[in-house]
Amino acid sequence: MFLRTFCEWVEQTNVAVTIAESAWMFPTLESIHVIALGLVVGSIAMVDLRLLGLSAQSLRISRLSEDVLPWTWASFAVAVATGVLLFASNATSYYDNIPFRLKLVLIALAGANMLLFHFGAYRRVAEWDHGVPAPLPARMAGALSLTFWIGVVTAGRWIGFV
Repeated sequence: MFLRTFCEWVEQTNVAVTIAESAWMFPTLESIHVIALGLVVGSIAMVDLRLLGLSAQSLRISRLSEDVLPWTWASFAVAVATGVLLFASNATSYYDNIPFRLKLVLIALAGANMLLFHFGAYRRVAEWDHGVPAPLPARMAGALSLTFWIGVVTAGRWIGFV
């Protein structure tokens, strides 16, 4: 019950009411959210596809990660900020929305996968950075990451239809 009460409170804040009552704020925030999420998923997919050996095989994985990671984190920050504002505008409905909950779970799983990769297989990246296939744990992390992020996009798209 605490979460529902919290959602009801969030929905009544000035910011949430302003977004909900505005003709242009929700669609603008949603557009920014979708673009940011596209950048997040796109930049992550570049690294994941490299881990799987399906693209950019001539690039060192460490270099590719260094190049795209700032874009990933900046875009993720924008996606989270806009997502929080979108949620606030109709928090109780989102609270009851199964695809919304699924999206949050998949984001958490993607985050856990990323942590396991960075504190696991990536710690030995110098051994497989260039010229050899990524080890199985790194390839599995890439495959799981792609699966989770495709799920995030799918669940996010599904939210509006429930």
